[in-house]
Amino acid sequence: EDYYVKPMNCPFHVMLYKRKKWSYREFPFRWAELGTVYRYEKSGTLNGLKRVRGFTQDDAHLFCRLDQLEDEIKRVLDFSLFMLKSFEFESFKLFLSTRPKEYVGEIEVWNKAEDALKDVLNASGLPWEIQEGDGAFYGPKIDINITDSIGRLWQLSTVQVDFNLPERFDISYVGEDGQEHRPIMLHRALLGSIERFFGVLIEHFKGAFPIWLAPVQVAVLPVSEKHAETADKFVAKLVENGIRVKLDDRNEKVGYKIREWSVQKVPYIVVIGDNEADLKTITVRKRGGEQETFATEDFLAKLNSENYNGVYY
Repeated sequence: EDYYVKPMNCPFHVMLYKRKKWSYREFPFRWAELGTVYRYEKSGTLNGLKRVRGFTQDDAHLFCRLDQLEDEIKRVLDFSLFMLKSFEFESFKLFLSTRPKEYVGEIEVWNKAEDALKDVLNASGLPWEIQEGDGAFYGPKIDINITDSIGRLWQLSTVQVDFNLPERFDISYVGEDGQEHRPIMLHRALLGSIERFFGVLIEHFKGAFPIWLAPVQVAVLPVSEKHAETADKFVAKLVENGIRVKLDDRNEKVGYKIREWSVQKVPYIVVIGDNEADLKTITVRKRGGEQETFATEDFLAKLNSENYNGVYY
């Protein structure tokens, strides 16, 4: 028996759409999934996490009426920028790809779609460029590009109008006039390829992640075996506060361990020695080498404050 790997998620969402009759009152309608897809990229074009043959994308397909198109595109663009800014990206370049020579669909609908995309881009206040004739044969699109640490542009977010799949799969909805109409379909990805996104993200921060994103937020280093119990208590306090912490109780010199964790770019290193025996105060080494003494409760409050970036809560 032969098996095939899918290059896209779109047809499966369309098949779900076809399971029922739709009314204009139900639009816009949106489906989203984290879907893994495969593309047989040439070996010479493969590039770490940024260009791979199998990847997962935060894929969504939106179905709407033509009169809802501009609002839906604006929602996608706002959502994409919110997501990217949440990860502290600040420099964006947007591209509008327009109708190619070979295309499907009515030119009047193409023009309305391109006008809607232009209006949304103009309202965004961000720099954007037209890539004339660079759209897919099935519809125009907006791509959001960000710059990596050596100045290369990478396309992450995208919103794409599709006039082809609704036609090919013969999907429709019942309009206000009681007649069947063809819906507009939008493809959207906020982060795009998750692998590519994390590749760009790692380079963006050069591994020195903000504390809310750092895999290990605090490294705790007991000076010697006699400080192990105190270190365990402090680690337990951090865990109770939802902090991602690593206890390094190896039988190594503390200076050696500090250097190792500094290379890992952990935001905070806490050394537990005689002065921290009662855990009333602790000395914290910040990423970069600066040291500061805190009351333990004040340090926990600082961590909880920095661990909040306005997204999760």
